Amino acid sequence: MLWELSLKGISEFERRAIARSVHDGFESQVEYTQALIRFPSTRGNEHTIQDFVYRAFRKRGYAMERFAMDREALERHPGGGRFSVDHSTAPIVVAIHRPQSEVGRSLILQAHVDVVPPGPSTMWTHPPFEPVVEGDWLYGRGGADMKAGHAANLFALDALRRVGFQPAATVYMQSVVEEESTGNGALMTHLRGYSADAVLIPEPEDEKLVRANVGVIWFQVEVRGIPVHVREMGSGANAIDAAYRVVGELRQLEARWNERKAGLEHFENEEHPINLNVGRIEGGDWASSVPGWCRLECRISIYPGRSADDAAREIANCVSDFARRDPFLANNPPIVTFNGFHAEGYVLPPGSEAETVLGRAHQEATGEALRTFMTAGYLDTRVYALYDRIPALCYGPYSENIHGFDERVSLSSLERITVTMALFIAEWCGLEPVVRSNGTEADT
Repeated sequence: MLWELSLKGISEFERRAIARSVHDGFESQVEYTQALIRFPSTRGNEHTIQDFVYRAFRKRGYAMERFAMDREALERHPGGGRFSVDHSTAPIVVAIHRPQSEVGRSLILQAHVDVVPPGPSTMWTHPPFEPVVEGDWLYGRGGADMKAGHAANLFALDALRRVGFQPAATVYMQSVVEEESTGNGALMTHLRGYSADAVLIPEPEDEKLVRANVGVIWFQVEVRGIPVHVREMGSGANAIDAAYRVVGELRQLEARWNERKAGLEHFENEEHPINLNVGRIEGGDWASSVPGWCRLECRISIYPGRSADDAAREIANCVSDFARRDPFLANNPPIVTFNGFHAEGYVLPPGSEAETVLGRAHQEATGEALRTFMTAGYLDTRVYALYDRIPALCYGPYSENIHGFDERVSLSSLERITVTMALFIAEWCGLEPVVRSNGTEADT
């Protein structure tokens, strides 16, 4: 029953006041989210949005830190993504709330500002970086994944302040980059020494909690051919055709990995848990010349519990074994390079106090029990689950078309999950009165 799930230590009056405060601030929250969407913060272009975020956090009086990636430290770490010339140089931004009295449990609230490319703008109903509200939906590239969640982190804390409260424990708000490419932003905060009793990341997860998450590996395959004029193409070797043959072999690898789902909790009932994506292909120099080169850029997922190094070896061996059987590639072996994500998956063990508190907050905000599921995409929560070994909660709003055209997030869902987050913070961290600069407590 609902009364049995009531938030501990938070009175009914306080719960209602917090929910009302979220509602009162929601118009400003949407406007702030729209401001974030207007930054075209694709990989490597996140500097200005991080400046904006830094100012917004500092304006509220949080202690601030801004720092760069430590490439050497990241490359030494087993969970570090592979660097390339495309790796972002934008800083990581962290806002720190320090309580008057540390009596509650500490918390990390994390979100990423980097977004995937929008593709042809003509395929969008509205320009991708010009946010538009239509009915319950907020449109824009990165609005769902995950600038809405980024704003929710801030405005959940704002909602507590409006009713005269602040967390009675340390809270770190972390704004990171490289989530869509390597995961190195979140890993950098770990290497910097930031840790807490739990982490909450409001990715767009349809108001559900992620129970299991795949690991992800990025890799390139470069194939060389023998360029000749097309009138003599029989004497040459087409690198693009050869790359197609390599893709066919990688599809066989994908099928074998999917067969391994048998007996794996959270995965065995999924139709296709392991996905290989050939995300980019380029090659050749001239339409009337047999192409002498072709490069594939690929992404594949791996099950939790399997090391990225082991999976990478199997990928490389798959390509080299096939090349030895191919009449042309046997003498011209493809080159496999790992160039981005090199991340393991994780499973969130049930039964943690943090999950219980989130469940109570979710039921209070929505009237429904919190559901869990497996998601087959990368999540930064893997850093905290695998290396900090703390409860890593990934939970956020309903959305549609993430990474696609007309990406959108549900505003009613966003308001509900912001209430959930504010109530979660209230119980997990505890509450204390906000103290004004003159030393008096704010009215509640």
